[in-house]
Amino acid sequence: MKKTALITGASSGIGLELAKIHASKGGHLVLVARSKDKLENLKNELEQQYGSQVTIIAKDLSKPEAPKEVYDQLKQDSIRIDYLFNNAGFGDYGFFHETDWDKEAQMIDLNVRTLTHFTKLFTKDMVNQKFGKIMNVASTASFQPGPLMSVYYATKHYVLAFSEGIANELKGTGVTVTALCPGPTASGFQDAAAMNDSKLVKGVKMPSSKEVAGYGYRSLEKGKVVAIHGFMNKMMAESSRFMPRSIVRSVVRKVQEKSK
Repeated sequence: MKKTALITGASSGIGLELAKIHASKGGHLVLVARSKDKLENLKNELEQQYGSQVTIIAKDLSKPEAPKEVYDQLKQDSIRIDYLFNNAGFGDYGFFHETDWDKEAQMIDLNVRTLTHFTKLFTKDMVNQKFGKIMNVASTASFQPGPLMSVYYATKHYVLAFSEGIANELKGTGVTVTALCPGPTASGFQDAAAMNDSKLVKGVKMPSSKEVAGYGYRSLEKGKVVAIHGFMNKMMAESSRFMPRSIVRSVVRKVQEKSK
């Protein structure tokens, strides 16, 4: 039986590439994002190229009611979800006392609340059907505090800890959970977060969304719980556990600052 994947934030970046990978393997798709036009274009492309059945749902996922609305629509249409990719999310850059609260509140809702609610809704069904694969897109930001992006880093701390916790709870059920932890990726994230002048990304050759999505999808299929993309990213994530917290904070602050 062909597997159906629900992908949030599917209209661009890593989410779009995950959609292409799943379709190329013969799977069906439910694509969720805000832009109906982008979703329709992607639906047409995937159906024509791969023959996939693609359902699109245009929705602002930062709204508290959005996950349940998506879930109810799929139940009404008798669409079973086998793979769940919680990819939607965004960041913001700047000193916390100067940044915009409304944007940060929306970030917390999308990066944390929406991801958790989707997981809650679909995990129950996956346990009952004795099969399911969930990917929550975290970040290398999950492993340390993030001066100048403090709220974003904190949301990704949550995603990693939540994913690891429920991965353990779900052992033996047929359901696996993978936290994908990419570093800076050429995905449009930096533009949205207004951080293109940060030393972390300015002039740095970043992996493509396609590379990261491919690594993430392979890790998901293997049932890997924590999937850190890139050798240097793995080294940095591991080394931060053994360094004094004061040094970790200083190093992150240094690389996050804008280039002179």
